[in-house]
Amino acid sequence: MSDQAQAIPGSGLDAFFKARSVAVVGASDDITKIGGRPIQLMLKYGYAGDIYPINPKGGVIQGLQAYASILDTPSAPELAILAVPMQATVQAIRDCGSRGVRGAIILSTGFAEAGPEGAAVQAEIVSIAHSHGMRLLGPNCLGSVSVPEKLIGSFSIALEQSFPPAGHVGIVSQSGNIGSFTMRNMADRGLGVSRFIATGNEADVDVADGIAALVQDAETHIILCCMETCRNAERLTAALDMARQQRKPVIVLKIGATEQGQAAAVSHTGALMGSDAVFDAVFNRYGVLRVHSFEELLDIGHAAVLLGADRLPQTNAVTLVAASGGFGIMMADAMAQAGMTLPQLTDSTKAAIREAVPTAGTNNPVDASAQMSARPDILLKMLTALQNDASGSTLVLMLALSLFNPRLRGVYLDALSKIRASHPDRLLVVISKGPQDAVAELNALGIPVFPSIPAAADGLSGLVKMGRLASLPAAPTYQGPVDEVDAAVFRNEFNAKKALAAAGISVPREELVTSAEDAVLGAHAAGYPVVLKIVSEDIPHKTEIGGVALNLQDDDAVREAYDRLMHNAAKHAPNARLDGVLVAPMVRGGVELIAGVSRDPVFGPVVMVGLGGIYAEILKDVALQIAPVSEEEALGMIRSLKMFPLLDGARGQAKSDLAAAARTVARLSEFACRHADSVAEIDLNPILVKPQGEGVLVLDALMVPTSRTHSGRNSGH
Repeated sequence: MSDQAQAIPGSGLDAFFKARSVAVVGASDDITKIGGRPIQLMLKYGYAGDIYPINPKGGVIQGLQAYASILDTPSAPELAILAVPMQATVQAIRDCGSRGVRGAIILSTGFAEAGPEGAAVQAEIVSIAHSHGMRLLGPNCLGSVSVPEKLIGSFSIALEQSFPPAGHVGIVSQSGNIGSFTMRNMADRGLGVSRFIATGNEADVDVADGIAALVQDAETHIILCCMETCRNAERLTAALDMARQQRKPVIVLKIGATEQGQAAAVSHTGALMGSDAVFDAVFNRYGVLRVHSFEELLDIGHAAVLLGADRLPQTNAVTLVAASGGFGIMMADAMAQAGMTLPQLTDSTKAAIREAVPTAGTNNPVDASAQMSARPDILLKMLTALQNDASGSTLVLMLALSLFNPRLRGVYLDALSKIRASHPDRLLVVISKGPQDAVAELNALGIPVFPSIPAAADGLSGLVKMGRLASLPAAPTYQGPVDEVDAAVFRNEFNAKKALAAAGISVPREELVTSAEDAVLGAHAAGYPVVLKIVSEDIPHKTEIGGVALNLQDDDAVREAYDRLMHNAAKHAPNARLDGVLVAPMVRGGVELIAGVSRDPVFGPVVMVGLGGIYAEILKDVALQIAPVSEEEALGMIRSLKMFPLLDGARGQAKSDLAAAARTVARLSEFACRHADSVAEIDLNPILVKPQGEGVLVLDALMVPTSRTHSGRNSGH
């Protein structure tokens, strides 16, 4: 396989999942050793392919003919599992390459994670493998498991007592223990697993490969991913886009929510961006559901498998039912906090509920009282009325302790089995902690069961996101040139705004002057009233030194302000290099936005937009996305802000020009892509968004070159 083919996520991973012959290098009779476990597990669970134990001593290992070298096997194994010390791996990989092995799993430790010597060996084995077109999994990994084929390239204790049933859940994990724990728990819930792969050091095969391979795997219908970091953004986004196109839900447990890269932020924009928030933005773009705990991963993953892609909810509307008004209120609170809506029931539905349960409250949530569970036919009649309601919402039934009572359990299971048969396409969810066998019966009916109200609310919100996977548009890409920006843009805001104007971003008509009389001429050109601002790359916080004069109404005011600004600069920043004074029109009216670009260490240029002023500084009310963004995406980012009502005509104010604001953000993102090699950060603050149809104006701008490494500087608006 060529390097180009290896660059395509998922290429060549069939060797780890469907190999018909396996060599175990470093094989052992001792099943407690890493070299003994894969052989023992494959024999125990019935792998049908050939197993070749490799040990210099030869002989017989675990009842199988052993060979002194992989070069001596009767046929070339498709997969090799290496359980030898770090120092022995180089020759082992050379032998594998010479023998025509297509994939190698390196279970051993002591490589890049251990220091420079191990890193050098790791780089060497990757080079050897690539020269032979061989894929490497690991090193320092827990390997892979292909459940349908009983192909086990792992020593995981999760397989010691039992083997997962074959099914449709694929698991990709950078951490072997987290991934195997997930595999074991899904199996304990009665769900079948298709493939498991733990990527370890990711010397070659990475988490993007795992996701992409499972997207292309017919046995895998849903992908659970445990991720710590991303080493190659382009490969990861390509894999996630494959999943979007194939409508295969991906649920990610992303750990390590650090703010790496923030310490290097130079601009105000950069300080508002954290790398973990960028991961969230990427996941949202590609329809990936991020969860924050094992419980969420298992609960939502389980529900998604039960429903399948065709039954995932297409709306966030829910109808809540409980035998207690108190539980109903708790459910309503949790659902609202999770972004779900509670539509009102139709009059005919309310009448049908009262006919079934005369004492029921018929608002949403429905307070059905204990009478609903008096007999199966009463419950079925009420559930039928709710499932026939025109809202088409998801029905959520709170059972509390009911399933622990044998009589009530019979009532509920009888009615729920019948409602599932009569309404197979309608979504119904139960909240109950058990018992386990009753939950299993509900699951067998295709009814997801969540253990708590918060879990149900978060779970349904997640299922809605996955249900919208098919409607997600393709992510925008930048196809234009990548070139150096004129270094003058880093010198001052005047030059920065000239470059932005050339990119189609609206800025005021301004002049840079070096005398009071030129300032007056500039004011005449701009039209009174005007603003004067000191311009110097050495004075980032202009207002703090008295470097800004506002609302100047005539020539005398301009002359006086010019002299005052120059005096203040000389007094407070005597060593500053002064470019002059900027003369600009005094613009009033509208709402202030902040927008900018910062460089994420993984994903590159990231665009940000938020409400300006205190809303950005204090509330950090911002939205992020990796560049480029489309105008449609930019509008969505703006609408997602908590303070969006200020732009949308709150309290009778004029609606802001949202289309112009979105266009500005999109063009800023394109500018960032074009100049990604030379511009590290861009800060536009404030952007004045005028009333609808009147456009926007970028009133101040700062650009930071990629070469600048010191922190703490911003444009000082």
